[in-house]
Amino acid sequence: MRPRIPARPPAGTVYAALDEVCFGYGGAEVLRGVTLSVVTGEVLALVGPNGSGKSTLLSLLAGDAHPHAGAVHLDGRPIGDWSARELALRRAVLPQQLTLAFPFSVREVVAMGRAPWARTAAEEDDDEVVAAELDRTETAGLRHRPFQELSGGERARAGLARVLAQRTPMVLLDEPTAALDIRHQEAVLGLAGERAGAGDAVVVVLHDLALAAAFADRVAVLSGGVVQACGRPPEVLREELLSGVYRHPVEVLPHPRTGVPMVLAKR
Repeated sequence: MRPRIPARPPAGTVYAALDEVCFGYGGAEVLRGVTLSVVTGEVLALVGPNGSGKSTLLSLLAGDAHPHAGAVHLDGRPIGDWSARELALRRAVLPQQLTLAFPFSVREVVAMGRAPWARTAAEEDDDEVVAAELDRTETAGLRHRPFQELSGGERARAGLARVLAQRTPMVLLDEPTAALDIRHQEAVLGLAGERAGAGDAVVVVLHDLALAAAFADRVAVLSGGVVQACGRPPEVLREELLSGVYRHPVEVLPHPRTGVPMVLAKR
């Protein structure tokens, strides 16, 4: 059977949501009563110290993990009601590390993002979409290289091209800038902003609070498995909150030209 192509929701739609979600590993609680919405047309940044539950939250939004309590909804239904194919038409996921067992070329890796669209009318666009995302992520010159031979930064950009080629209404990015230099960090988050500007929902895990302040429409601060605050960057990135969450004194200053909050460790 041909899969049903999901309708793309208008900007401002709550496309995914966690409602009082709890989750843990081996008896250790990782998330405790988390309620959070993901809205189309926005970049939502997840920030917080190591072990605060950011990547776990992303896995729950992807449907790769299931809550022990509470509920996760995607596109108007409980996320567990969607098949793997249906999920792949609704969300694309960039993990922290993409590992492959076989020597696929970069182009072949990016083309994997088109797999959910097989046997649909959108399949006719595969070559065009793959070429476009190779160009947008500056990986076109690597397209014939084996993925396993790339540097960490090159792998990150090729993995992002695969995710963007999937063309889903929601994009989930787990630390997409970790291996990148400053130019490519700006480029990657600029692409995330473009997707949100086109009406998609983008969720990105970041460690760099300056990048979250500059590129996110909303920031959710996690600590101890709880969302301590969620809102616009100027509302959330406050000295008292961040100093407590990171257990290190910080100061927040407005950028002299843009007014965007700059978070600095007090030394």
